[in-house]
Amino acid sequence: MALKEKGWPEAGDLVIATVRSITHYGAYVLLDEYEKEGLLHISEISSSWIRNVRDFVREGQKVVLKVLRVDEEKGHVDLSLRRVSRSERREKLLAWKRDKKAESLLRSASEKLKVPLEEIYAKAGDPIEKELGLYKGLEKAAREGAEVLLGLSVPKDMAAVLAEIAKEKIKMPMVRVKGILELQCTKPNGVTIIREALLSAQQVEKPEGTMVNVYVVATPKYRVEVLAENYKDAEMIARKAAETAIKNITKAGGQGNFEREK
Repeated sequence: MALKEKGWPEAGDLVIATVRSITHYGAYVLLDEYEKEGLLHISEISSSWIRNVRDFVREGQKVVLKVLRVDEEKGHVDLSLRRVSRSERREKLLAWKRDKKAESLLRSASEKLKVPLEEIYAKAGDPIEKELGLYKGLEKAAREGAEVLLGLSVPKDMAAVLAEIAKEKIKMPMVRVKGILELQCTKPNGVTIIREALLSAQQVEKPEGTMVNVYVVATPKYRVEVLAENYKDAEMIARKAAETAIKNITKAGGQGNFEREK
């Protein structure tokens, strides 16, 4: 949840809620992002017949609900579980977890800099949120460095610390690039030559966190698989690994070629 207090959700919004109590007619929940209470009526829990509400929800459970109606004067929020699709639930939970992660990173920066959290939000969180989205901005800083945040007018000390914390705490999504490397060598020690060429491909210089794997498909074909933070790096490393292997085997009297897999 953002540091700023939010007002009320709007009809149609998806919200994260914690089930607080269950009755024979439904469940009362706390809207985590708004700190408001809402009612999940039994008719909005499932399209099928409900014998026991606890067969569908239980106290303490986190659920994704859709807002049906909001009455601010009476303080009522009516909610639905049955109208939330699987994809909506998955996307909302992911967004919520990312928001919580981003908040945790800002809190860590506040503690490290010994600066009030409100100041971190005002000088860093707000501009990042406005331009990139808070989590996406911190993720980009983890990947590209503090310059990303400096470009949003985040103070230098905050940008440096946030980028450092983000790099340490955010597990970057990896992309995979594959290709077939075909190596042949008819010399008496051809097997050794091919093995050394494959080893040179696997040990090619690469950015930290990038992985290169080489394994047999069916002799003389070998698969080169690269895991990296982005496709640009993955493509570059795969090509570099293949070129290194082909160069080494050609130098030893063999031959080779590489074809990128789609």
